[in-house]
Parts: sequence; structure tokens; C-alpha cells
Amino acid sequence: MYEIDFNRPQHVHFIGIGGISMSGLAEILMEEGFTVSGSDPQKSELTVHLEGKGARVFYRQQASNIGDSIDVVVYTAAVHPDNPEYARAVEKGLPVLSRAELLGQMMKNYKYAVGIAGTHGKTTTTSMVTEILLAAQRDPTISVGGILNSIGGNIRVGGPELFVTEACEYTNSFLSFYPNMEVILNIEEDHLDFFKDLQDIRRSFRLFAQRIPDTGVLVINSDIDNYQEITEGLKCRVVTVGKSADSDYTAGHITYDRYARDTFDLMIHGEKAEVITLGVPGEHNVYNALAAIALCRELGVDMKYIKKGLADFTGTNRRFEKKGELKGVTIIDDYAHHPREISATLATAKNYPHKKLWCVFQPHTYTRTKAFLDDFARSLAAADEVILAEIYGARETDTLGISSADIAVRIEALGTKARCFSTFDEIETFILEKCVQGDLLITMGAGDIVKVGENLLGQ
Repeated sequence: MYEIDFNRPQHVHFIGIGGISMSGLAEILMEEGFTVSGSDPQKSELTVHLEGKGARVFYRQQASNIGDSIDVVVYTAAVHPDNPEYARAVEKGLPVLSRAELLGQMMKNYKYAVGIAGTHGKTTTTSMVTEILLAAQRDPTISVGGILNSIGGNIRVGGPELFVTEACEYTNSFLSFYPNMEVILNIEEDHLDFFKDLQDIRRSFRLFAQRIPDTGVLVINSDIDNYQEITEGLKCRVVTVGKSADSDYTAGHITYDRYARDTFDLMIHGEKAEVITLGVPGEHNVYNALAAIALCRELGVDMKYIKKGLADFTGTNRRFEKKGELKGVTIIDDYAHHPREISATLATAKNYPHKKLWCVFQPHTYTRTKAFLDDFARSLAAADEVILAEIYGARETDTLGISSADIAVRIEALGTKARCFSTFDEIETFILEKCVQGDLLITMGAGDIVKVGENLLGQ
């Protein structure tokens, strides 16, 4: 594999530069003096931001974008060999790297390289860690999968000591990383368009854990079924967090304020150490916070900065994000697209002020929808009423004979009202007719369902 010399800036071209991770890597390279170009099908805030930094962005992917000045081409998992830019790069004999391979090479340049993994919670936990490290003035370099206001985007370029990034299991991307510290938040079935089954996913996480050097640290949630299968034989330090009293870090006496934000007793080795108050709602975030606390203590961060960072963190975009109010209806947006995430978000909403809880859900990918039909129905049935948009296909085109109506039928069978609409306009009209003052409306999904709330609010 081609190795980039980060002390000798080159011209790097990104196929799919508008992605949340790709744009971040591009910005890091520009900060290091590299020339950056790239392509993306459409203009976005991220591509405009990169253009403002000096990147050249093409809004059509075509072979002619691969000019003679380009030294290296980086591509996303969604790019196939028949992509015209990828094909031209290969034809010209240019070195090509996947997004994960580039990120992995970057990690080698830091004293502490942290990869935060798990089926859910990566963005929130990475953001919590970021806030703590900023409070402690540790000057971290950060790559996060969401927009975090405190760093003004999804990337922060800091000093040479500390690099923190999300580590995604999809297509085994994180197996290209070189972390010396890891967090594993949870391991569940997902991305079944790539993985065969849960055991295949667990095997991937085991390989990820094995990438830690003997002198490194693994923070892992002991609530993961048979987590010892992941840690067995590792020579690195293993720190556990979770609900079990046997965990190194656990939470006691969890309470909520009127906006569902948590306060809990931090228990370390069974002894009460601190009282922690979070700036974000939901019990699931208590366990994200435990992982962030354990990691930051391993990095030597003082508890006063940990408490401040967690209190200051009020969320990233699309994670139980309050978008506004319309005629007394509170509109919140959330990225949840897996049944477990949906359950966590709706459980959080139950503790948030409301008369009736409405959930507008957009399923994400046909394979995920087919794999979790019954699970989606059970999770969504926790709302008072459910509105379903059409499935967001993302990288997929085959419908597998699945539609949102299949979920709706199952939700109705569980006793919760569910309706399907084919357009956002129809959804917005229905909401305006049915939602009343005091109701709570959550738009939910990993696609573009956020537009529904934004359109209603005129954003």
C-alpha cells in the first residue's frame, strides 16, 4: 500500500469529498500544506467550507477531473471500480487509497491515537471526549461524524500529541486504523449488506481490538454479550464500563431534569467518586459518558475537566437536536436509524415535556429495513403516533420487495397508529393538520428526513 509522507505535501484528490469524514480528512491535509481537490455530486455546506479553505471541488464526477498535478487519489467505500475518476486514476498509474487507509496513516503521526467504535453512540461519545479534552486544554485533533458547535464543524486540527476519531466497522474500515487506545461501545447486528451475521460483526470487532499494541488501552462496555470473547488474550490494559456492578466504571442513582438530562453517581470500582451532570438527555448517554470518562482518565485528564466537558456538551447536530417550535409544537431531529437507537431516542422523549409524542421515521436502506422489520415496528410503537416516509435507499437501488408500508402494518398490529406518505409535502401537510400545542414531534432517520422539520420551521 502506498504510504503518504506527511512531511512532504502533495496534491491529493478526494472522490466523494463532501462526505462528513472525507471532508474532515481533506481539511486536515490542507492544514498540513497539502493541495486538495475533490468531487461530489452536489454542493453542500461542507464542500463550500472546503472551497473557502482553498480546495478545488468539482460537482460532477468525470475522468477529466483527474489532472496531471494529482499525486494521490482517495475514495470512499461507495466508489466502485467503474467510477470514471477511479478508473482514470488507475489508468494513469496513480496510487489510490481508501478513506480508511488514509485515516489510518494519519493516526501513526500522533502519540495518542484514539479510535471510538460501536454500532451506536460513536458521534456522541467522540463529541463528549472532545469537550473534555478542550476543557483540559489538551489541543486534540478531532474527526467526528457530525457537526459539533464547539469546534465549528466536524474537524479540529490540533497539536501532534492527540488524535481522536470515530472508528466505523462498515466494510471493516476500522481494520485499516492504527489506534493505541480504543473504545468499544456496543456490538449489535447492523450493516447486513456487508456482514453475514452478528458473529461476523463480532469477529470484526475482535480484529479491531487486536490492533491495540501491548502498551495501549481498550475501554469496552461490559454489557456487550460475552465481551470477554473480544478481549481474551489481549495484552493491553482493558477497562470496563457498563451497568454491571463488576464494571470498573458504572452509574448509580440516575435522575433526570425536566428536559430529560441526566445526573448520576459515578462509581469507580464500586466506590462513589463524583456526581456527574450531563448537558444531553437520555439514559443511553449515561453509558456513552462512562466510556468518555474512562478514556479521558486513562489520558490523565483531571476530573474537574471531565465534569466541565460533560456539562458543557449539549449535543451535535441530528442527535436529539431541538430544531425549534411551531405553534407550540416542539420539533426535534434525531439520526437514529437502527431499532436500538430508535428505542433509546423515544425513551428519552418520554422524559421530555409533551402531550402527544409523534415520530416521523424514514427507514435507511432496503437491506436494513428487511433485516429489522419486526424490530423497527416494536421500537417505533413506543411513540403515540408514527408517520413513515419512503425508504431512503442511500447506496442501494434494489428494493428487495420492501417498503415502509411493511413497517406500518406491523406497528398497527401492536396497537399504535401508523401512516405512510410518499412525499415530504404530504407529511408536512398532515403534521400541520394534526399536531397541536404541547405535542412533541421527532423527525428520525439517517437520510434527509430532517428537511421535514426544517421546512415546517422555514429554516
